[in-house]
Amino acid sequence: MSGIPADQLARHITDWLRARADDAGALGAVVGISGGVDSATVAALCLRAFPQTTLGVLMPCHSDPRDLEDARIVCAALGLASTTVVLDAAHDALVDALRGSAHFAEHRLALANLRPRLRMTSLYYFANRLNRLVAGTGNRSEAYVGYFTKYGDGGVDVLPIGGLLKSEVRALAGDLGVPERVITKPPTAGLWVGQTDEAEMGFTYDMLERYLTKGARDVPADVTARIEQLRMASHHKRELPPIAPI
Repeated sequence: MSGIPADQLARHITDWLRARADDAGALGAVVGISGGVDSATVAALCLRAFPQTTLGVLMPCHSDPRDLEDARIVCAALGLASTTVVLDAAHDALVDALRGSAHFAEHRLALANLRPRLRMTSLYYFANRLNRLVAGTGNRSEAYVGYFTKYGDGGVDVLPIGGLLKSEVRALAGDLGVPERVITKPPTAGLWVGQTDEAEMGFTYDMLERYLTKGARDVPADVTARIEQLRMASHHKRELPPIAPI
């Protein structure tokens, strides 16, 4: 795990979280709990940093009921204070409003990306009200290829596991008390029922990790091409908006 023992890594990240909160004058953290390993790991780290001021927010939006069940299991296992915001009606109202516009068309990904953006809007409500940071759940593997929604799950204050590969997140999760069923479940962004990260990306996390740690020589040429294409196409997601030079 980046050559750092799990307990030391957890301590390093929690110290960093406290420092970031101090810099921002924030009192704690807000985390969206999806039922996946990334959000569970971030929640566990935030709880260590802010035992009394970490809030988990469950935000089903036409979601797979199993993900909501896993999110509740995570909160119970970690002893995480949580609240639930059901976004089905808000999502449907927004889609209905968009349907009334001249340029609306049924575009699966564009519609699916409304969900993470609605979730992030909800998280910032609680963060603003409680004076807390929004802790993002993205990891290094996903960041490299831009596998996140701009101004959705990518629009956060801090990324506690942004320097960890997916396998490193899973390993750390086990040491933090995340339930095994959550650690081993197929990763999904919850864009639609049945959606999985690996099917959406077009390669496995293992292949991506091999590329990131060993280079293209250990990865099939078609996978390398796909990774590099995603990396190039998502460059704008990893940068601040460009300002026109005057």
